Amino acid sequence: MSFLNTLRQWDQAVACVDQGDVETALRTFLDINEKNSKISFNIGCLQLANNNFEAAEKAFDCSIGKDEHLAVAFFQRGITFLKKENFEEALADFNNAFRELRGNNLIDYKLLGLRYKLYASEVLHNMALAQAHQGEWDKAQESLLKALALKPKFRHVDLALEAILKQKLFDLVEIRQGLLFHPNKHYVAELQEKDYLGKAKVVASVVHKDEFSGFAALQPQAEDVPATPKAPEILRALKGEPHTVLYEFSPETSDELAVLPGNVVFVLQKGDDNWASVIFNERRGLVPYNYLEPLDLSSKQGQNGGNEIPAPPFKEPPIRPVRHSALSDCPDDVYVNEAEWSQELLGCIVKVHFLYTVVIRAMPGIPYEAMLQKISNKFNLPASALSLSYVRSGERVTIGESEMTMVWHCMRSGRLTLWCAQSEDPKVEPPKQQALALYSYEASSPEDLEFSQGDLITILSKVNTDWLEGQCKGKIGIFPASFVQSLHKD
Repeated sequence: MSFLNTLRQWDQAVACVDQGDVETALRTFLDINEKNSKISFNIGCLQLANNNFEAAEKAFDCSIGKDEHLAVAFFQRGITFLKKENFEEALADFNNAFRELRGNNLIDYKLLGLRYKLYASEVLHNMALAQAHQGEWDKAQESLLKALALKPKFRHVDLALEAILKQKLFDLVEIRQGLLFHPNKHYVAELQEKDYLGKAKVVASVVHKDEFSGFAALQPQAEDVPATPKAPEILRALKGEPHTVLYEFSPETSDELAVLPGNVVFVLQKGDDNWASVIFNERRGLVPYNYLEPLDLSSKQGQNGGNEIPAPPFKEPPIRPVRHSALSDCPDDVYVNEAEWSQELLGCIVKVHFLYTVVIRAMPGIPYEAMLQKISNKFNLPASALSLSYVRSGERVTIGESEMTMVWHCMRSGRLTLWCAQSEDPKVEPPKQQALALYSYEASSPEDLEFSQGDLITILSKVNTDWLEGQCKGKIGIFPASFVQSLHKD
């Protein structure tokens, strides 16, 4: 089946769901021979709405098999297992969904055609329900407390936490019925036939009272001429040379573009540094050219008359290319680590903790005075009134001109964390505030501070109204303010 036929059936099935004809929509989806991950997900959602759990499970298996990073498919399969009372499998799928969130509070699937936002707190809510069904009340409470620390805060998490304290079950969070992946609207628009010339009429003719309407050949046409295969209307309507993506690419700068294996992109320009300017999903950005493979449309049409996109290969991606132009801008007398240059070509990301936290960019290797001037400009304070420090072996160390080389050695993956303080009166040191941990907190990112219930924590600064920065057991990080109780006495 060609890509255009699949696209046409996909659009018809979604239209049937919008009209309330779920049975016809399900039959249309099942008639598609080459089902991608989104179509299989739609089938699973319709089967789940019909309480056909076995068919729904198989459909979500197929969806995850074709896209193992689709968090919403893990979430839906976990709900299916939960309704089948397979609580262990449900808990595993909710854990996989939370892992695919990759530390984000939500994933918005609108750009992929699904008008739904999957929140991390909802995944943790259902995870706690699966743990409660297994009698693991302490773990369920821990999952709900983790969901309560995330933003935005939902009322159903508070109600679930109240139920857990009474060792009672609570309601399941589900995706609203009828929400499906839609095909790309621009591709669907190209399916409609367009009359660009209109109806012809006779303006002048040698024939008396000629009323011919239409088109006629001006000379005899040759017979038995082999037809020239044409590129699909959708692909011919776009600019650039079509290429297939071979490996997954994650952007590290704002001018790069995220792509997945199997995507078709259109290369506008290829640079000498092995970076290509491409268009994908109406967005333009840079992708390594060794991650791409030219797509031969004529050879694809010759195979069974179809326009199918080949399945993505499962190989290790090649080495990310280096932009030599950015590297050449670095002065010769500045120490630069080549491995870290290859990861952050536009400068190091420096996180500075002050009364509040800011992020700046700085070229690796710049001296202390230049770094201090950048930070003073950010806070709009004189450089003479500020002092910088960093963490070495779990202790805060004040930075001087001689310490700056050691600071740059602490850069990891193009990132560096510094602390800033006003040094107007260096003799007066502010008292350190102590706090007692009311609950255990598990770190979900490298910046978090992990501690156990009853630990004593030193408060270093206040990040915002909900988060604090502190030190515990020789480690420094941030944590929710609601997890601790202050021991400071006025």
